[in-house]
Amino acid sequence: MKKQQLVAIVIFIAVVAWMLIPREGISTAGEAKPDVVVTAAPEGSNAGEGLETPLVRTLAVSEEDYTQQIRIRGRTQAFRHVMVRAEEPGKLISEPVARGARVSQGDVLCELAIDARDANLSESLSRLEQTQFEYKASLDLQKRGLQSEVIVAQQKAAVSAAEAAVSRAELALARTKILAPFDGVVETRSVELGDLLNVGAVCASVLDDSPMLLVGLVPEQNITALEVGSLVEAELGTGMRISGHVTYLARAADTSSRSYRIEVEVDNSNTSIREGITAELLVDAQDLRAHQIPSSALTLDDTGEIGVKILDRNNVVQFQRVNIIGDSSNRLNPGVWVTGLSGSTTLVTIGQEIVFPGQRVDSTTTF
Repeated sequence: MKKQQLVAIVIFIAVVAWMLIPREGISTAGEAKPDVVVTAAPEGSNAGEGLETPLVRTLAVSEEDYTQQIRIRGRTQAFRHVMVRAEEPGKLISEPVARGARVSQGDVLCELAIDARDANLSESLSRLEQTQFEYKASLDLQKRGLQSEVIVAQQKAAVSAAEAAVSRAELALARTKILAPFDGVVETRSVELGDLLNVGAVCASVLDDSPMLLVGLVPEQNITALEVGSLVEAELGTGMRISGHVTYLARAADTSSRSYRIEVEVDNSNTSIREGITAELLVDAQDLRAHQIPSSALTLDDTGEIGVKILDRNNVVQFQRVNIIGDSSNRLNPGVWVTGLSGSTTLVTIGQEIVFPGQRVDSTTTF
């Protein structure tokens, strides 16, 4: 047998012998170790009895008026946006208004060639003058008994027809100038100088951005808490904060989302808000009595229910379930608003994770 194999066998026998030797109750120095006895505390007993009483920090919170707010995702939308179309055919003879230009109601957006419209008006005026003269002559003859009532009626009808022809000619002439329907900004321009426009062709689109609207969809479970006139605070995707009031709540839900359209009118007299910007809306809903507490005071019980730990008059810890209904937007006094507490309450704010319901503690107050 080789020497290496012999050494390996000896080492293996030594290891097995070491593992089989009993070592219970023997320390590394050869001294016996004392037995450790663990005793479970009876259920419902105070495990802290006989030990130092835990110290926690508390905060006195009182019930306050709170207006619940509903958060809605939405966007900005122009108060109105129309496509201005030609009502008469014709050739564009002037440079259309540029895109982005501000216009007032009645400003000319596009101007068409007059062509024969002026001549048609002159012809209609001449025909009206002739029929009026003939009608007056018929009336004079009728007074002398030389004209029948039928002829007089025919002459009167001719005058009416001539007046209608004049009105049509004047209207056709006026429609050669396509006017802005309201104050706003020219968003698109669809034609250029020299283009031939047919009836219904788009000259330009005009966007009315003052006031501006905030639009969104309200879930069906929240719609009953809102009403027209409710105050709305909103933050735009640009970081701008604005406020307004609800002007419209849909009576019919969207068929795909089962949500209701909401419209909020906001002031945009300086025209700084553009259409299509995302917005987060906080709409005032119902008024409640609630407590504002630090979010760090929230904890869970053994069943996973959210709540807080409070102290009674004897400084004994109690667990109270709460419902979170909102958060505070005040950066100097952050926290959450909850219901489920009553009156003035002593809230455990620091140390709530190391104490349990039924335990007596010492406390120091946070101001």
